[in-house]
Amino acid sequence: MTLGGCTTLGQGLEETATSPDLRTGYLPGESRQPISFEGVQQNDPQSSIGRTQHPRILAAYGGAYSDERLERALAGIVGKLSAVSQDPGRAYRITILNSPNVNAFALPGGYLYVTRGLLALANDSAEVAAVIAHEMAHVAANHGIERQQREEAAELAGRVVTEVLASEPAGKAALARGRLNLASFSRNQELQADGLGIRQIGSAGYDATAAARFLEAMESFTRFRNAFQAPNAELDFLASHPAAPQRVQLARQHAAQFAGQNGTTDRDRYLDGINGMLFGDTATEGYVRERAFYHPALGITFTVPEGFIIDNTAEAVLATGPGDVALRFDGVALPPRVSLVDYVGSGWIGGLDPASIRQKRIGNLEAVSARASGGAYVFDVTVVRVGPQVYRFLTALPASSSERLQPIADGISQSFRLLDAAEREALKPLRIRIVTARAGDTESSIAAKMQGVDRRVELFRLLNGLEGGGAVRPGERYKIIAE
Repeated sequence: MTLGGCTTLGQGLEETATSPDLRTGYLPGESRQPISFEGVQQNDPQSSIGRTQHPRILAAYGGAYSDERLERALAGIVGKLSAVSQDPGRAYRITILNSPNVNAFALPGGYLYVTRGLLALANDSAEVAAVIAHEMAHVAANHGIERQQREEAAELAGRVVTEVLASEPAGKAALARGRLNLASFSRNQELQADGLGIRQIGSAGYDATAAARFLEAMESFTRFRNAFQAPNAELDFLASHPAAPQRVQLARQHAAQFAGQNGTTDRDRYLDGINGMLFGDTATEGYVRERAFYHPALGITFTVPEGFIIDNTAEAVLATGPGDVALRFDGVALPPRVSLVDYVGSGWIGGLDPASIRQKRIGNLEAVSARASGGAYVFDVTVVRVGPQVYRFLTALPASSSERLQPIADGISQSFRLLDAAEREALKPLRIRIVTARAGDTESSIAAKMQGVDRRVELFRLLNGLEGGGAVRPGERYKIIAE
């Protein structure tokens, strides 16, 4: 079922022809070729869009995550959904993306994607079925084609407005209305896919309330990740997804049509499938372990203060802390002939105070720090040279709390050091592990078994759907994070 990290799913797509060629005289018999996703989709004009974008999706999300047991679990889910599909001729290719982010989406032509981060958050097959059915509904309803057409039209209209009417208030208002209409249309697509997807999972025999459960889990996950980040209402104004409370309410209304049908959650089989799955970042991205960041390939580590949350992104390591403190850490190549003092003063730091540039040592490593200001914030910039690489710490906090800047920035940058060979070898990725609760176990006692994560009890509740006040039950299986 695996082809280049992707699973080809659909009725009969795994069947291959096994009959020998029939030969009469010199005439070759009919040669039967294995049925494949590409073969089924070759006459579908939509598939060219998905086929073109597929390599880009893999590149953006760390490639495909290959796990035969997990792929079999997803194959069973999609098989049940396909059996009750309103579009029985549609073939699907589902890819597990090697990303810790919680995400799922679809491309025209039957290309479906779920991240392992989403699979870690889900608690049973029904919840994953709700996600996959939602994405299948986008494909069946041609939402991808509609979105592309509307975005192209909006882009053209936007150019006309900005180029011709940019100086006119009416032009700016027209542009704003166009963007709002586009966003509203996309929200309607999401709600339509919710309804179609819930109808599909209920018809397939899954618990139809799973969609609402997982929407609530995603909302809880967002709050967990953003504990120290101030919300920005402007970021939600043109959001492509409806507000979670609205979706949850509508999901429950859709699920009501299956009341009394006792749909399955298939929890045990799902937990078997994700047992041992990678959790969090990979070695090539570096590991976050509670308040520390380790990069075994680069051989570096640093620690942030108590109360900070580290977010390891593709562009940089970010951290946020109490009092609106923010940190960015990254690295750039710098020729040995360029001094760190010259580099810091070369113009890439806006608002730099040249008089604040200071040479220093961090362990045995050469370093330079400086102060800068911009708007309502003050900054400390510290750069550390390791061979041809320069690592950069940018610490920011409100100017009204400027007296706190130096202690925080110095504490973080002074924790930077090189890993020795034994430390690099000892670093292992975190994984989902399934444990069974024993008599006397509590949330705290099971969460204490987790490794490499902070806020263990809170994360344990989140991963196991216990945020609503559910208690640990002896004999029940639960997810923990460990090496």
